[in-house]
This record gives sequence, C-alpha cells and structure tokens, in this order.
Amino acid sequence: MQLYYHPLSGHAHRARLLLSLLGLEHDLVLVDLARREHKQEPFLKLNPFGQVPVLDDGGTIICDSNAILVYLAKTTGRTDWLPEEPQGAAAVQRWLSVAAGQIAHGPAQARLINVFKAPYRPEEVIPRSHAILTLIEAALEGRGWIATDRPTIADVALYSYVARAPEGDVDLQPYANIRAWLERIEALPGFVDFQKTPVGLDA
Repeated sequence: MQLYYHPLSGHAHRARLLLSLLGLEHDLVLVDLARREHKQEPFLKLNPFGQVPVLDDGGTIICDSNAILVYLAKTTGRTDWLPEEPQGAAAVQRWLSVAAGQIAHGPAQARLINVFKAPYRPEEVIPRSHAILTLIEAALEGRGWIATDRPTIADVALYSYVARAPEGDVDLQPYANIRAWLERIEALPGFVDFQKTPVGLDA
C-alpha cells in the first residue's frame, strides 16, 4: 500500500494512524502542498478533487480520509474497528459525519488559520470549535470511546484535529473527558503521533 499524504494534514494523519494501528505495511508518499503538487496533473489523475490523502492499494485507488478508514477496516475484516451490527455501524457513521462536518469547519479551520494562514475568521471558527467539543465532551461522559465500548474508526477520524485544536487557539483545558480520551488513543499499540506545529496556544 502507498499513502499519499502530508505530515501537517489531519486528514492524512487519520489514514496513516489507522494503517499503523492495524499493523499494515505501507509506504508514505509525500505530496508537496506548498508547491501545489496536489493540484497538478499527476496527482489529479489519482484524485480529481486535488486533496490528500489518497491510498493506492495495489492499483485500487481510495480517496477521502474517512473512505480510506472504511476501506481499511473492511478489507482487513476488522469488525472491531468498524462494527457490522446495525447499531454499532450507525454510531460509527454518525461520528464520521461529525469529523467531515463540525470538526472540519471548527477545529480544523481554526488550526489552518495559524498553520497555513488560511483566510478563515477566528471569531467564527473558534466558537464553532467549542460548540462541537462541548458535544463530544458530553458524549464521552462515563464512557471510554466515542461510538462503542471499544476504539473504532470513529475515534481515529476525530482524533487528529481535536488533538491539535490548541494550535488553532482552541483551548482543551475545559474538556477533561476529551483530554482523557486523547490519552487513551495515544496509548493504543501502533499509535503514531500527528506532527506538532508551535503556533496558537502551543506556540
């Protein structure tokens, strides 16, 4: 397997994280975002949307980070990471939608302002970040994992941008349940860290 990625992309990190947690051999292919390699013809042949990550599994091309998580769990038959039973599968899908929605438009965008000088408005994205973190904090009350009673791809999908939320000036100190949950993920065998950037509250 080859994973086309960038070390500062949280979307790429979640794909890399699951590959490592599953113990799957893979090569990392760096895509130079600064030089807009992701918008050039060779990469666009892999993903016409021009986004990382992309997984190449022996010629089978999977684009989109959450799609990669589903693909990896399904191809390896890891129903512990992606349940087959309806309630568990639905719970995982709910949080995959949160990762693609509220997390992408909250903590991820807040971080992009400081890391990549993205033209988002802090006065909009930081309150949005705290709104979704408050909901996640409540969902983790009395439980170890976000979707089921064990870690799933839902936890992987949420982890990267939540963990680096302080880089976008989003303080995690009020969220004890989230901070404990982050530590549980980081203690999993095969965990691989998301590269840190000394900006925002982490400067």
